[in-house]
Amino acid sequence: MLLEIKHLSVAYESAQIINDVSFHVEEGELVSLVGPNGAGKSTVLRAVAGLINWEKKTMKGIAQSDIKLTGDIRFDGHSVFNLMPHEIAAQGLVLCPERRRPFKEMTVLENLIAGGYLCKNQAELKRRMEQVYTWFPRLKERENQISGTLSGGEQQMLAIGRSLMMKPRLLCIDEPSVGLAKKVKEELFQRIREIRDSGITVLLVEQEISLTFQIIDRSYILSHGQLIAQGRGEELLADDTLRQSYLGM
Repeated sequence: MLLEIKHLSVAYESAQIINDVSFHVEEGELVSLVGPNGAGKSTVLRAVAGLINWEKKTMKGIAQSDIKLTGDIRFDGHSVFNLMPHEIAAQGLVLCPERRRPFKEMTVLENLIAGGYLCKNQAELKRRMEQVYTWFPRLKERENQISGTLSGGEQQMLAIGRSLMMKPRLLCIDEPSVGLAKKVKEELFQRIREIRDSGITVLLVEQEISLTFQIIDRSYILSHGQLIAQGRGEELLADDTLRQSYLGM
């Protein structure tokens, strides 16, 4: 398996955010992590990408004892649990964070170049950029536009495109549909499926269940920091309790 989470727990002071969570993602899969607001989904992705470990080691004003991170995270058979975010990203595990977060004063092109900062081969960098433009042609049209002036949908395309410039083996995408119109969401989810079809494994955190379950291979449901169910989308939707209480449908 490409990603394996073993008994992951995360606590901030007395608040237990994630409690003994274990799951896996096979290479080539598109897997979603869904559940109610506040379930801890984004915290899982932040742990996987090394950001909580970074907080624990470096953030001023937060004592190491205030953040408790236990368990193990294995990528391609090797533990990345104690690595920093840039070390994890260099191995091909890349996070596209929630709320898009482009470098707003920079152009689309400059954002994409920044995403490929680890690549020192200019021909390879250009090849990656052309692939991004194939998936998101509007980014090519707005190549020289300041990213802070893009629409919400275009900024989300840019966020994913910038992550793809890292040439990920596993792309973790956090809440990409938030605040977008239905038509834009549908287009975005089609692109995510195409990214998976190209050979990039995807772990998707989402609230838009109806669209998510159309494109995934499997899903895990998280509630109050614990995994409560897993399976294919149609299997999970067939359970009335899961559908109504945890999927908001």
